[in-house]
Amino acid sequence: METKKSLFILISVAILLMWDLSTFGAGTLFAAKPNMVKPGEFVIEPATLISLAFGWYIEGDENRNAAVKVRYRRKGDMEWKEALPLFRLQNEKVGNGFSGAAPNMFTGSIFDLEPDTQYECQFDMSDPDGVSGAAHNKVTVRTRAEPKPFVGGNILHVYPHGYQGSKEQPAFTGLGAALRIVQPGNTILVHAGVYEDDYTLFGGHKVPGKRIGGQNYGLDFFGTYRFLRSGTPGKPIAIKGAGDGEVIFDGNGCSNLFDVMMADYLYFEGLTIRNTDLAFLAGLSHTAGCSGLTVKNCRIENVGYGIKTGYAGSKDFYIADNEIIGRYNPTRLVGWIEGAGVPWQNFPGYPARINGPEGSYMGISLHGNGHVVCHNYVTGFLDGIGALLNTMDSDFEPRSLDIYNNLISNISDNALQLNDYSHNIRVLRNVMINAAHIPLNVYPTAPLGGGPVYFIRNIVYHVPERGVTKFYGNSAGLILYHNTFCAEVTVGTPSVMTGASNLQLRNNLILGENPLIQSNHLPADFRGIFFMDTYTNYTTSDFNGFRPNEGYEMQFVWNSPSFDVMRDYETPREVRAFGTLQELCNAAGQECNGILVDYDIFENVPKADMTDPTRVYMFEKLDFRLKPDAAAVDRGCLLPNVNDDFTGSAPDLGALECGQPLPLYGPRP
Repeated sequence: METKKSLFILISVAILLMWDLSTFGAGTLFAAKPNMVKPGEFVIEPATLISLAFGWYIEGDENRNAAVKVRYRRKGDMEWKEALPLFRLQNEKVGNGFSGAAPNMFTGSIFDLEPDTQYECQFDMSDPDGVSGAAHNKVTVRTRAEPKPFVGGNILHVYPHGYQGSKEQPAFTGLGAALRIVQPGNTILVHAGVYEDDYTLFGGHKVPGKRIGGQNYGLDFFGTYRFLRSGTPGKPIAIKGAGDGEVIFDGNGCSNLFDVMMADYLYFEGLTIRNTDLAFLAGLSHTAGCSGLTVKNCRIENVGYGIKTGYAGSKDFYIADNEIIGRYNPTRLVGWIEGAGVPWQNFPGYPARINGPEGSYMGISLHGNGHVVCHNYVTGFLDGIGALLNTMDSDFEPRSLDIYNNLISNISDNALQLNDYSHNIRVLRNVMINAAHIPLNVYPTAPLGGGPVYFIRNIVYHVPERGVTKFYGNSAGLILYHNTFCAEVTVGTPSVMTGASNLQLRNNLILGENPLIQSNHLPADFRGIFFMDTYTNYTTSDFNGFRPNEGYEMQFVWNSPSFDVMRDYETPREVRAFGTLQELCNAAGQECNGILVDYDIFENVPKADMTDPTRVYMFEKLDFRLKPDAAAVDRGCLLPNVNDDFTGSAPDLGALECGQPLPLYGPRP
């Protein structure tokens, strides 16, 4: 009897196992690490003007061979277009000292859409091992409209002290008086003049050549306008130049001129803001912050900080077409870190100041969801544009941020600094020129999402300290497509043994400048063009063009775990250095379609002169278009929704496709 019972159990187990394998693929019932994928929650992330983003949580797929195909079309169109597949996250460890882990999910973006337009988006999940659950999602989502003043709202007119001409009604002397009664949908037209208070004088204001007591412009003891009335998404409170001449708000040396952190949906356009340490305070970490802030077509100058919010609950900013000018010397580039080789301290002006009349910290610093930062000119700061979170604001995850078509120059540290990101940060078509240290800095210090962060069609030129990128502190989920980097690409920081995870590099141009200043993040003996230090063997790089640095044998480093494992965060990475692309391909399977290039591929881009790293180059004098017969033409791979409009037989390498119109960088006319 016992023998028959045992035989029955064995036969039953065998039948269950065969059913399990034939129905669901290897794993599921008995395996500890199932390979079949199980779809979970589908998430629509905040929309921006030109981008949509999505997430799809899953279980299983331990062997990482599931995929999600994405198609989209404008509502009412017949033809579907293909987008990039959703990007796979798989519990990668992220944050300084591995403070957290990415989810098990797919996530990603659709780019370059039309504002205020409905799109149908379709997602199809597949897995050779089987899909347990609904494998299809179809949603209709609208992109956000560009913010505009409300048409039909009341118009309030503001004039400076001492104005002698006729006034349109209702009229107010100074901005503060109008702010006391303004309502959602109202537009405050500020007429030409200089609005400057002497906030050190009780009830005082300034007129040219005089100091007069009496009613001031409505500033507080610290010389700050505090905005306490909010607009609404459809009816912002607009503060605009009236169009009759330049409108200048002079902070008279105050700490913060416009405090907008307690008011939502404010709209500023056509103003000059100057002579203050912080032009717009839009939020403080752990404290408060506003939503729906628009700053458009403004000139912000002689400031230590342009626009700042550290509040992760902020959302839907639109910062566009501004000139934001810090206090650094516009004719000389100055660093602040002493590197190896030729330290910055050998040159006049070292170290670059952060505070005070000689220094400025950051042009734009944002945190939160759904922000758009586009077509700005940012110059003369320590850092240019940043998505930052001071300390760990764990109640929110910053996601869905667009930074595109900005011109950033004369920066003493990072042109773009993206810390504590989560999902779907999109850095598209920016120019970063004259960046003393690392133009692209991704450094997660909090346990957030693990990407993706997209760097697509950006141009970087003149980086005196070695390395265009600083992806370290255990970064994850980084995508680099179609960039032109006139500087070395470095990933990871071997000096402190922190690498990066889950990266993809395609169709980039990476040209060495032979910098004289060696980064303190790299081994002293590495002077090559490409340094990769990754925890994951699904980090990949191919179809890129390289210009090696002269005089060095080892140009390519690929440090990763042993190739027989998918990822390893415990064992030190295996160190591999190569002199040629063919050696890299043979040993690591990377860059098998990579090529060598030189600066002669461009219409007019000389190698930067590193004998004087303080030199400031003018972007308008450089031409990054490829020559029609350049080696980089037709050498890329197809990336849907990124290079669909390529000319020739295949996409070109780098940021600019032959035969296509040049993007507009900086403020639009």
